[in-house]
Amino acid sequence: MRIAALDFLGVNVTPRTNWCFLLVRTECGRTGLGECTLADQEALLGAEAARLGAAVAGRDARERNRLARLLPHAPGGLVAHAVLSAFEQALWDLAGQEAGRPVHALLGGALRDAVPLYANINRGANPRTPEGFAAAARRAVAEGFAAVKLAPFEPLVWEDAADPAQRAAYERGLARIAAVREAVGPAVDVMVDAHWRFSAGGAARLVRDVTPFGLFWLECPVAEANHAALRRIRSLANERGMRLAGAETLAGLGAYRAVIEAGCYDVLMPDIKYAGGHDEIRRIAALAQTAGIEIAPHNPTGPVCHAHSVHLCATLPNLLPLEVQFGETGRFFTLVSGEDLRFVQGAARLPAAPGLGVALDEAAARLAPWQEMPVPWLDPRLG
Repeated sequence: MRIAALDFLGVNVTPRTNWCFLLVRTECGRTGLGECTLADQEALLGAEAARLGAAVAGRDARERNRLARLLPHAPGGLVAHAVLSAFEQALWDLAGQEAGRPVHALLGGALRDAVPLYANINRGANPRTPEGFAAAARRAVAEGFAAVKLAPFEPLVWEDAADPAQRAAYERGLARIAAVREAVGPAVDVMVDAHWRFSAGGAARLVRDVTPFGLFWLECPVAEANHAALRRIRSLANERGMRLAGAETLAGLGAYRAVIEAGCYDVLMPDIKYAGGHDEIRRIAALAQTAGIEIAPHNPTGPVCHAHSVHLCATLPNLLPLEVQFGETGRFFTLVSGEDLRFVQGAARLPAAPGLGVALDEAAARLAPWQEMPVPWLDPRLG
């Protein structure tokens, strides 16, 4: 099963969102799918995919350990990690197709019959007022989700704290959280993503201010490398009944070992698009389990990442609910064919078809090529 070519395909799905896919073609006519979405880096992803494609052409797609080994110090950084992670995903898809078995079966078998999900309502909230977020949260609960997440603090960035508008942005964020909590009631878990917007002192104030809302977790309050601050913030959060979650853009076991040993988080959020793929996240999850840390993979992008994440999560013993982008675009369900990815009472059914279980509608995807985003979701300084 020799590799004939790697194709990079970036697709525009909303005025503010592109999804990026890697298609690994074999000489025997199979296509393996992976996803490498990384906002505002589409051109670089395409260039890295071309470089990798030239390096692996003619190689045996079964040689996953040789071909898809993640090197944390790769000079391409997160772009290179994203493309390599997508390549590893696609090799698993090909292996499952060849074996006639779903990916989760090749990973040792599922521990559960369905994967629990939580609804990331951030991009589906429109208007971006407290009422708009509350309405999005109610829609998710009506569809059976028992947990919702929002990222309420845009456009706050702590480096700009001298600007009076930043204080107003903070107050608006708190109002959005309050509205969501009131909308869903006490029985539904609420998570808040801070997107690294705070200083260490600001994050301590944030923990105190969100305590009345009974959050399930607070996510990414400060820069990932600030281990000392994360330990302090985790302690403050735990004292108030909250978990601290993060580490969604790290890659490789070594990077996760550092945050595990430093005691930074209660919940790790490795993303199958960045961390190195199935094998690397399973190693990360096993190491986390030895420290009593739970895993809730980051998964706010397209359907290929979601399908791979479902296969992966079916095999993880220390799993919390998997993230899913809720209400952003119906193309999440229509851009792929095969197994039905629609959510059932806040859960994802396990695919039974060989490999990943879904195929990309390439013709439809090519009708909407990726677009540069004049207004990105995140301030570029936030990563």
